Amino acid sequence: MKPFKKVVIVGVGLIGGSLALALKKNRLSSYIVGVGRHQDSIRTAIKNGVIDDGSLDFSIAKDADLLVFATPVGSILNLAPRFKKIVSSDCVVIDVGSTKEKITSQLSKIFPNFIGTHPMAGSEKRGILNSQVGLFKDSLCIITPVKESNKDVLLRVSQLWKSLGVKVFYLTPAEHDRIISFVSHLPHLVAFSLINNVAVEFMKFASTSLKDGTRVAASDPQMWRDILLTNRNNILKAIRSFQQELELIRKAVADKDSTKLSKIIKKANKRRRVLG
Repeated sequence: MKPFKKVVIVGVGLIGGSLALALKKNRLSSYIVGVGRHQDSIRTAIKNGVIDDGSLDFSIAKDADLLVFATPVGSILNLAPRFKKIVSSDCVVIDVGSTKEKITSQLSKIFPNFIGTHPMAGSEKRGILNSQVGLFKDSLCIITPVKESNKDVLLRVSQLWKSLGVKVFYLTPAEHDRIISFVSHLPHLVAFSLINNVAVEFMKFASTSLKDGTRVAASDPQMWRDILLTNRNNILKAIRSFQQELELIRKAVADKDSTKLSKIIKKANKRRRVLG
């Protein structure tokens, strides 16, 4: 017997579409439905075998035993209340948002079986045509239960992600947002700032270092606007910390302090090797 009979994914883009493909490949659901904003996207998802059915009408989520919110964070917060009377109280509900405190706080009050999750996989590309069946394999997923979380539901959600070849970690929503502000959100901010600091007429001389360092600057503007605003306090702390590190380099260059510069670069070399 498959873990879920009817999975409804709200937001059939890169992440939602990739999840649908992975669920199909691993035979974790009998029937996968997509809810979207544009009929063209729904038709494309059905045509390409990503979902079995789809609609712009939220009522298609009736009888779902797994509901997945895979839209930008702001949209999750706005859409969730509209599904309260559509799905049953037994329905397992998860999200794949990049911030967790606000989402978990709100959705835990709406859905008895809500568990916050954040698969740490993605791409600067977007849309259903960029969905990949193996997007999550060998990645990690952070699950953010709260004290009210149903233990059996938590186990089912954990097993779901593990079945997709994902390594699971557990953090509180607050811990998640603090850590991810440094390891994910800040790198995007740096990329946005870095590419905006380069004059357009200089771009033809750009090497791979600029391209590699700013790849994520091509990410979805709405998604990242929502992430930054829903994790505001942690983002501001991460920015201040980064500014302090940049100031150390600025001062060493201004002072012609070769010893200090070497020390800073060597420290960075050592930290980077930890990532492999």
